[in-house]
Amino acid sequence: MRNHPLVGVPSGPIAPVRVPKAYRRLLDLAYNLWWTWDPLAYDLWARIDPRRWAESRNPLSVLPTIEPDTWEALEASTTFAELYGEVLNRFDAYMGATDTWFDRNHPGFPGPIAYLCTEFGTHHTLPFYSGGLGVLAGDHLKAASDLGLPLMGVGIFYRRGYFRQAVDPDGHQQHTYTPVETTRRPMRQLLDPSTGRPIQVSVEFPDREVHARLWRIDVGRVPLVLLDTDVPDNDPADRPIGELLYVRGREMRFCQEMILGIGGTRAIKALDVDPAVWHVNEGHAAMGLLERLSNEIGAGKSLDDAKGDVASNTLFTLHTPVPAGNERFDYDLAHRYLSGSLPGITDDVLRDVSRAREGDDAFDLGAIAIRMSSITNGVSQRHGDVVKNEWAHLLEGKGVAVTNGVHSPTWVGRNMARLFQKTLGEEWVDKLVQPEAWKAIHDVKDKVLWDTHIAQKEIMNRQLRARLRIQASRHGRSPRYLRWIDDQLPAERLTIGFARRFATYKRAALLFSDPGRFRSLVTNPDRPVQVVFAGKAHPADREGQALIRWVQEMSNSPDLAGHIFFIEGYDMALGHALVSGCDVWLNNPRPPAEASGTSGMKAASNGALNLSVLDGWWVEGYDGDNGWGFSEHSHSDAEDAGILYHLLESQVVPEYYDRDDDGIPQAWVKRMKDAIATVTPNFSMARTVADYTEMAYAPLAKGETPDE
Repeated sequence: MRNHPLVGVPSGPIAPVRVPKAYRRLLDLAYNLWWTWDPLAYDLWARIDPRRWAESRNPLSVLPTIEPDTWEALEASTTFAELYGEVLNRFDAYMGATDTWFDRNHPGFPGPIAYLCTEFGTHHTLPFYSGGLGVLAGDHLKAASDLGLPLMGVGIFYRRGYFRQAVDPDGHQQHTYTPVETTRRPMRQLLDPSTGRPIQVSVEFPDREVHARLWRIDVGRVPLVLLDTDVPDNDPADRPIGELLYVRGREMRFCQEMILGIGGTRAIKALDVDPAVWHVNEGHAAMGLLERLSNEIGAGKSLDDAKGDVASNTLFTLHTPVPAGNERFDYDLAHRYLSGSLPGITDDVLRDVSRAREGDDAFDLGAIAIRMSSITNGVSQRHGDVVKNEWAHLLEGKGVAVTNGVHSPTWVGRNMARLFQKTLGEEWVDKLVQPEAWKAIHDVKDKVLWDTHIAQKEIMNRQLRARLRIQASRHGRSPRYLRWIDDQLPAERLTIGFARRFATYKRAALLFSDPGRFRSLVTNPDRPVQVVFAGKAHPADREGQALIRWVQEMSNSPDLAGHIFFIEGYDMALGHALVSGCDVWLNNPRPPAEASGTSGMKAASNGALNLSVLDGWWVEGYDGDNGWGFSEHSHSDAEDAGILYHLLESQVVPEYYDRDDDGIPQAWVKRMKDAIATVTPNFSMARTVADYTEMAYAPLAKGETPDE
């Protein structure tokens, strides 16, 4: 790949793991997350020790536990050796490709793209994400790798990540923070090539410096660099700055965002990377723009010229629906930490760039990012309009929209992926930027598609029952109850999934607005319904936690038992299971509060039908036949609930249970085909990254502005 960032920059040693010489390159595979979205590579790990693999889904947890006799058997296994060789050939071909989409379409691109974000969701074993923003950022890196972009991600190494969720019998959310064991994760410290010592950057804090070492995670061809403040050179009070993602304390959060923005920008320089384009993904990283502004002023430029130069190659993606949702701090706090620490950034400059509106004294990171970027984009077409309206006083015509997408190879279930291979060819992933090719899905026989969906649904149900047993046994439920779980979640029953952050505007309990009507709907003996809930509420969000308690209480009520389930421990692994197997994906936020949303895209690519408020991405994704849409504009919760009930009673449930002589719901399967054909290519992350390239990366790298 041309201009690939960090090529030749040495990383720290691989964890000492004994692997036979014949299979020594298993460690190369283990230290690159490419295996997570390549089906053959994924199968390779399962072949080594299926039981241990099922427990962790983590190569670096499995490899150290393998007994010598198991290795001897594998060395003698022709089938394993052949699979190992085929996977390595695929890996080497992928990593060494010189004819990628980006190579073909942008052969003269001048340099790397720096992508800064506060969270990255690349795999469930790397808990540096809390939800949609992080998973989106992880998918962005994966798609950039597939398309061949010379992109690098920059974030923070949260030593204890985001919390692990457990729910007690009464539905109270418990928060556990577990240290990340670096020797069991595909992470290596970046080393100085001249000394062999870890590379370290420093950020000026009041009366001291805070240092951060750099770690590297390889996401296919894209490196992700994470800053780690837990280093011996720091004062003990500063070492925990990067410990927790979305820490509750506002001052600690400010310190984190100094490390991300200022430290992340210095890390890029320390690695001798000179980005052609800077992509600030949400306002958390906006202080990096102040660091760059300071550098330009230090080079002798006037303030106005320095601002222009920083903005000239900077893109800002805004994910929040309204200005009030942006990261804002008391100005006095910002002044205390930043005054005098960035040469050329006077108090007047700081106030000027960080004020959202005249008379507003808050230090607003969103305002900084908008002012210091050439392009600001919303994350769906509707959100783009909201951004232009709400931020018109700052945007000056710079607002555009790039609708989010999902990394299909990560989120499409194995059975459905095999169907795509048979229908579109072995390299179906390459056709994610060819919407016309996906019309071939309509030619798939109804029974084939339905059987594929049911196979994934049964896999999901087995995983959910296993989680429910663990959950119930920890609650002290009886053996009789644990046996009862074995008969729950039958595949023939209509299954509705609701899995997302339990923020109040997402209205997780809208279905319960009329308990009697809901009960009649789901317990109908001829057409029963089961609803599966999953999701976390932030530890400081008491209202969100109350919603979880409500769902848990409903699931425990005698008349609804077996029809409602709350699955604790929401993460990427559970999310994958749910989007792969549910029949219906429910999304009912209070419009227009949903900037985009991506879980429904993942579900639709697996054949699930969205039942969603017409907000965010679904406004442009819904075509009248690929699911159901309702309440495009804000109504009362009671009114929206009534519309939702009516759709379920009159269309969704009857259509699911209306079967032909072969037991196939023909009208339902027709909607499934339309969902797959319309959503999979049009809302893939491959399309999103291609759009970013054409609308922002390529023009900014050439010095073009939106007005030009």
